Amino acid sequence: MRLRHNPDAPEFLASHPDIVEQNPENYRGKWQELFNNDHPLHIEVGTGKGQFVTGMALANPEINYIGIELFDSVLFKACEKVIEAGKPANLRLLKVDGADLEKYFSKNDVDRLYLNFSDPWPKSRHAKRRLTHEGFLKLYEAVLIDNGEIHFKTDNRGLFEYSLISMTDYGMKLNFLSLDLHADEPEGNIMTEYEEKFSAKGQPIYRVEAQFIAKK
Repeated sequence: MRLRHNPDAPEFLASHPDIVEQNPENYRGKWQELFNNDHPLHIEVGTGKGQFVTGMALANPEINYIGIELFDSVLFKACEKVIEAGKPANLRLLKVDGADLEKYFSKNDVDRLYLNFSDPWPKSRHAKRRLTHEGFLKLYEAVLIDNGEIHFKTDNRGLFEYSLISMTDYGMKLNFLSLDLHADEPEGNIMTEYEEKFSAKGQPIYRVEAQFIAKK
């Protein structure tokens, strides 16, 4: 998700270090110190305007959340969302590239990872940019706990089919799969901005919970 360039965004983000962690590399392997507890850590890669990760943090105070977003103008909106929600103590935002996760997280730092409405990169030559490509799955496995999970939502049927094949070929276990999430919506489902928009138009939302299998 990209928005019109906001020249005030960098200064705004820097002025809220209680929400946007300015030096995330300092907490690699020790995120519990930042949150001052030993709760599980869930991260959303590509957090967009922050509706999902903020909603999850409010609904689950016993879990720590980190929303990751690369673009200043988008993270600006997410930061505003967090402020409106009262700055939940179990939520932080990072302005980093999801491709660089290992710079900020080490093995076992993350208990669960969320991917919501990622760019489908429909052209075959761009397959490696898809966030469910084998290269990214390897990256997620490197920071998740053993048997950690990825929860993935999209409105794009082609990307969903690609992701199921990619995850299965990687050796992951598919624990939950829906071809129309809102037809039988699970309790506690937190919607993203895109999810609200597309579901209101009758567009089916695809979702899968995929689990890595610890290598013996």
